Amino acid sequence: MKVNAVPRPPGFAHALVHADDTAELVRRVAPVAAAADRDTGAQIALAVSAEAEQALRAELADCSGGIGRLTTLTRSARESGQTVAAWRARELRALSSSGRPVFVVAQHDPDLDGIDGGFWIELEAALNISLDGLPVTQLCVYPRIPLHGAVGDAALANHPLQLRGEQLTANPASRPPAEVLAALPFAPPHLLGPPDVQLQYNTFELSRVRDAVEEAARACRFDPVRSEDMVQAVNEVATNAVEHGSPEAALSVWSRPGELVCEVHDTGSIPLALIGLAPPHPSRPRGRGTWIARQLCDSLHVWRAPDGTHVRLLVRA
Repeated sequence: MKVNAVPRPPGFAHALVHADDTAELVRRVAPVAAAADRDTGAQIALAVSAEAEQALRAELADCSGGIGRLTTLTRSARESGQTVAAWRARELRALSSSGRPVFVVAQHDPDLDGIDGGFWIELEAALNISLDGLPVTQLCVYPRIPLHGAVGDAALANHPLQLRGEQLTANPASRPPAEVLAALPFAPPHLLGPPDVQLQYNTFELSRVRDAVEEAARACRFDPVRSEDMVQAVNEVATNAVEHGSPEAALSVWSRPGELVCEVHDTGSIPLALIGLAPPHPSRPRGRGTWIARQLCDSLHVWRAPDGTHVRLLVRA
């Protein structure tokens, strides 16, 4: 897979909307979506419940730009807010490449709150990075009192705009992603058992990493293209680990039919785990490895731990 970074025009608007049921969601969001269609020719994209989608489609049936649904996320993506943000950026970058802006309606799903609300905190902060510069307006619909209190607090902090009436207005409670996430522990997507392969490596032993991943991909029965994707993705992350993290790093590999998980660990520390979400500027010769890896994987999750930095990559055949 060939990945090219492209310059990003200004444009992302990220707004919070409060609605406690489907009827209120439609009443608040539909007029703004219709205006975006009428005034800018925006494409409307939905990431909402089936009930809300049906109601919005009925209300917006006359929109000339059409209404689409954003791709349903895989289980592995839904376990990582930063992975969802990378997926959304990839899809919305493709949609907006037509020259028409995109108007997104997204809805909070309490099933993804988890024990600490971390998924939504991470996702909304990551969207502010991954969608920065795209001609996208996204209305994020949350109940006034979410089941998890931290979700509501972070929703206010992560949205620079709020919908008041039919106008998007500045939200004085918003904060930068790094500040929002400073106290959030980035846990792994899920615990795994003992790895099938584990090796230590340094800068001069990166070929061992590539060989181990290539052999594991064959065991998972990947086709040559998908195998190459995973080898390249892990190589980018593994190289970053020994160049910027610590002189020596570790690779762990879990293989199963049709799925390969690799985890790279170094003892260094990073200030913000949301790396590789924004495409690098073409003039920068370095600093694009993690972004490339995110484009090649079904899931890539970075987290901090007392023993250093971990990056978990997952690819399905």
